[in-house]
Amino acid sequence: MTHVSSAVPAVGAPPSKRSWGPALSIVVRRLLGMAGTMLLASFVVFGGLHLAPGSPISFLTQGRSVTPEAIAQLESQYHLDEPFLVQYFGWLGGVLTGDFGTSIIFNDSVAALLGQRVVNTVTLLGVTAVLVLTLGLAVGLLAGLRPGRLARTLLAGATGLMAVPGFVASVVLMLIFVVRLGWFPSYGTGDGGWDRLHHFLLPAVALALASIAYVARLTQSAIRAELRSEHVQTAISRGLPYRFVIRRHVIRNAAVPVLTVAGLTVAGLIAGSVVIEQIFQLGGLGQFLVDSVQKKDFPVVQAICLIYVGAFILLNTVIDLAYTLLDPRISLGKKG
Repeated sequence: MTHVSSAVPAVGAPPSKRSWGPALSIVVRRLLGMAGTMLLASFVVFGGLHLAPGSPISFLTQGRSVTPEAIAQLESQYHLDEPFLVQYFGWLGGVLTGDFGTSIIFNDSVAALLGQRVVNTVTLLGVTAVLVLTLGLAVGLLAGLRPGRLARTLLAGATGLMAVPGFVASVVLMLIFVVRLGWFPSYGTGDGGWDRLHHFLLPAVALALASIAYVARLTQSAIRAELRSEHVQTAISRGLPYRFVIRRHVIRNAAVPVLTVAGLTVAGLIAGSVVIEQIFQLGGLGQFLVDSVQKKDFPVVQAICLIYVGAFILLNTVIDLAYTLLDPRISLGKKG
């Protein structure tokens, strides 16, 4: 008599429900890791500015002769006379409640000063991210699935664009589309709606060009590697529809490395936006950061640096969690 193992489900039995316990523990660990990284980053940002040469008091006095009593009053007003750890924990407590302190130069709330500038930077990065993901993935998929003269031409152009810095692309695009053709404005953020998008499109293109090329080349390499894999060749030889094989096996498996690099590339745009904002005078966080560094406005610099670091860490955490949608084995922490 043949013995049937109880581990094998009976025919017609309902499928067992997926256990969300391991996936939930992965999410909790990632979030705790993000919180720990942010805490460490806040300490580095706050401490790094205190180790930097110069003082905001020297900028406020502008080299004038000031009495020791006046200097002591300024230091007391901005808590510069307190020990380092007291200053750090006081600042950190305010950050946790949304209070980034008071600007030394403008004598106004840092959060209020960052309001519209955050919107401008997010708009620039949002338009750039859309360009990078749509154009980069589209070119990479075309070059990977349809090899030929067009694919080689696109990849050759992408290779050339990868070597072009953002500020060089900005100057070239301004000479062509602003000075000669007059299609785009040279600076400013617009009045809203289409005019706002019109002002941000050219800076976004300048910021996105190298990243589009990088994502396209990576996507093409990942697609070609999956097409040569054994399981894809086996599926094709068994007569499965080509579109099904491409959608279910090639694109899905290639999405994991592409998602990793595309997400990191988009996160890296945060640093590149500083230069682009300066060139096009967009009034974003990057432009405000450069101006605040020159004036030793410590509270503003600390707030912007922390926002940049937090955005980068948040994007990386989202990318890690997005793996669960592409490969459930990653979410369960399984090893191949």
